[in-house]
Amino acid sequence: MVIKEEILHSVGAITRHYQPSEIIFNEGKIPQYYYQIVTGEAKLNNYSDDGKEIIHTLLEEGQSIGESLLFMDKPYPVNAVAITKCSVLRLPKTIFLDLIKLYPEISFNMNKTLSQRLYFKLIMAQNLSSQNPTAKLTVLMNYLKSFQKEQSPYSFMIPLTRQQMASLTGLCVETAIRTIKIMERDKILKIKDRKILY
Repeated sequence: MVIKEEILHSVGAITRHYQPSEIIFNEGKIPQYYYQIVTGEAKLNNYSDDGKEIIHTLLEEGQSIGESLLFMDKPYPVNAVAITKCSVLRLPKTIFLDLIKLYPEISFNMNKTLSQRLYFKLIMAQNLSSQNPTAKLTVLMNYLKSFQKEQSPYSFMIPLTRQQMASLTGLCVETAIRTIKIMERDKILKIKDRKILY
């Protein structure tokens, strides 16, 4: 949780509800609100010239959406889209900026969140230059597993669909599926009930 819900409510945040595939904000729009997911999942995406979806980030309960753009006067370079039914707290930008000035711990948490996202982007940017699909998927799975206490083989269930893994690594879904099967054969991961254990 980036900001406690009680604090957001106390300064006037309102809850908005979104259906799966509904847009929370659009690429090209100027950021006007701080968004934080109460329940559900969302993604930041856009589309290549040939219409292929590129997923930049997957977000879940307690995470904020697109907050880094509130510190500059630039339009969103991505869309925010609900993956599941979502309840999202929305707070006007001006109140959000006043809030982080008043509460140093909120500012610290915000910096920590932004640092984690930047770290992920740097890892994935290095990964995009690789032509090896196994290397691309391994980097993604290593990153996801790095936040878990248990690090033994096959102890972590990857919380992504094969389509999401493909979109995050720049692979087509068929290549991701084929590579995951090869990785299973090579005992890099296990598949149990269609779930990937890494």
